[in-house]
Amino acid sequence: MRRPKSQLNKFIRNTAIAFALFLLIAGIFSLYNTNSSQKPTDVSLDKLLEQINKEQVKSIQVIDNNLEITLKSGEKEKAQKEQESSLSETLKNYGVKSEKLTQIQISIKNTSASKIWGNILISILLPIIFILGLIYFMSRQMRGAAGKALKFGEATARMLRGKSKERETFKDVAGLKEAKEELIEVVDFLRNPGKYLRTGARIPRGVLLVGPPGTGKTLLAKAVANEANVPFLSMSGSEFMELFVGVGASRVRDLFNKAKKGAPSIIFIDEIDSIGGQRGMGITAHEEREQTLNQILAEMDGFTTDDRVIVMAATNRPDLLDLALLRPGRFDRTIILNLPDIKERRAILKIHCRNKPLDESVDFKELAERTPGFSGADLANMVNEAAILTARNGKKKVSQKEMLASIDKVLLGPERKSHVLSKKEKRIAAFHEAGHALVSHFLPHTDPIRKVSIVARGIAGGFTLKLPEEEKHMYSKAEFLDELAVLLAGYVTEKEIFGDITTGAANDLVRATKLARDLVTEYGMSELGPVVLGEKHKLKFLNLPGTEERNYSEETATKIDKEISKLINQAQEKSKEIIENCKNKLNRLGEVLIQKETIERKEFEKIVGGKKVKLGM
Repeated sequence: MRRPKSQLNKFIRNTAIAFALFLLIAGIFSLYNTNSSQKPTDVSLDKLLEQINKEQVKSIQVIDNNLEITLKSGEKEKAQKEQESSLSETLKNYGVKSEKLTQIQISIKNTSASKIWGNILISILLPIIFILGLIYFMSRQMRGAAGKALKFGEATARMLRGKSKERETFKDVAGLKEAKEELIEVVDFLRNPGKYLRTGARIPRGVLLVGPPGTGKTLLAKAVANEANVPFLSMSGSEFMELFVGVGASRVRDLFNKAKKGAPSIIFIDEIDSIGGQRGMGITAHEEREQTLNQILAEMDGFTTDDRVIVMAATNRPDLLDLALLRPGRFDRTIILNLPDIKERRAILKIHCRNKPLDESVDFKELAERTPGFSGADLANMVNEAAILTARNGKKKVSQKEMLASIDKVLLGPERKSHVLSKKEKRIAAFHEAGHALVSHFLPHTDPIRKVSIVARGIAGGFTLKLPEEEKHMYSKAEFLDELAVLLAGYVTEKEIFGDITTGAANDLVRATKLARDLVTEYGMSELGPVVLGEKHKLKFLNLPGTEERNYSEETATKIDKEISKLINQAQEKSKEIIENCKNKLNRLGEVLIQKETIERKEFEKIVGGKKVKLGM
């Protein structure tokens, strides 16, 4: 597991200190045990007597019973004297004359006491000091670890107070008009509670923000924190969970206690579905998570509830939340945040472009039209990609060209310049995309073509961009059937022009089959009638993934398969008729795509003309 930077620095510092202490002690031992570079030679008293008589001895140092001898030649020697007598008496006993001794420098040094204390210091005191130091060092580490362990139960909430110029307010949140109106009431209650209490009103205890990723749930919570000018405690749902059992519930208690001490205050729990899931449901059942959820339920509507503490939470999976969490008295209000419409996208783009140097060519209206289905986060990413592309190209201002290029990058991914097609593959790709564009252009219930390209982006080898003139919230059967024909147009074109089919139509076929199945089983747009076949476990308005439970017989399943095949075959015939009637235009469009690789709307309409084609069906 990767260490945090602060812990890594502390570990390195402690290791360096321990290594320095080791070197210090080793140095002391080394100094104490250091011997002379020239090792003295052991000699007998007879040999010493002979050297004295020959006047070869310069000095003798007496250390207890040891004799350290230095010859006039510079050599070192050592010997032992008799224990019961002095050096002079010993030498006289060996026949050395007194005048010979006067020529030698004799010094006496008694080091028995110093040796004893030195040995005590080296062998006893230094190891004790080293062990005590090691114990102190380890105890400090243990105290730190124990302190952290005792703090496991404390909430790790981030506290925000008051307003700041760098932080977001409602003015920084474009669109989401209804959501902001709901939250303004919450802010107003925290500022002026008396106005509501006089009418007997009770402010919602909890507010749940629900919407697809990137629609501004966390951004709205930050705006509320700055608008309310009250303590704002923010935590993610996953931060409550820990290795030890009971930590989650303890952190919930600590979080609410902190909020009550600073009341009026706001608690914000991001991604609450990570701890607020339905209890006892299959693999999601977990004792620690359920204890944490139970504690939240008790704090939000229990005996110790504080009406001045408001809980806000955000999730993109409300279908997973426990029903007890959603009942009145806990999360009283559920605020839905949908994807922005064209007006809101235009306003969001202006906010994200405030600090960007823009060229005069930037047209926010066109950018908003080109980005249906984009969330606020997608638009922010798009603007940032445009700024990066501008810097990469050495320009000083962001132009419309970079903006449009960034849309394609966000939608489909970056250009795969290494994806080089052979001449044959390039021709197939060009006519494949030309078939999509041509069929879409001549069908009455399809969106206008904005761009056709055979430049590989992401996993797509090419693309045909169709965008509506205005926002759509409902789709008709005629529109779906025309869309089916458009999806199969590439497949039909390959078959008609080249007499063979490739894997380039694989994704088109997957999408066409899914759409045909939805027409039969979900929308009631087939001969089976207005019936929904298969129980859908998902929230359609949030465009969230889910599962389907089969609730029909084998006989009905056979009818569904026949209806799907029928719709696919009808769409294929419709595409085939347009391709055959407009083969000249298809050839011209395909050749232009081979040369230019990308065609915008004006050039496309100039090549294929108006929507005039006679169909036999």
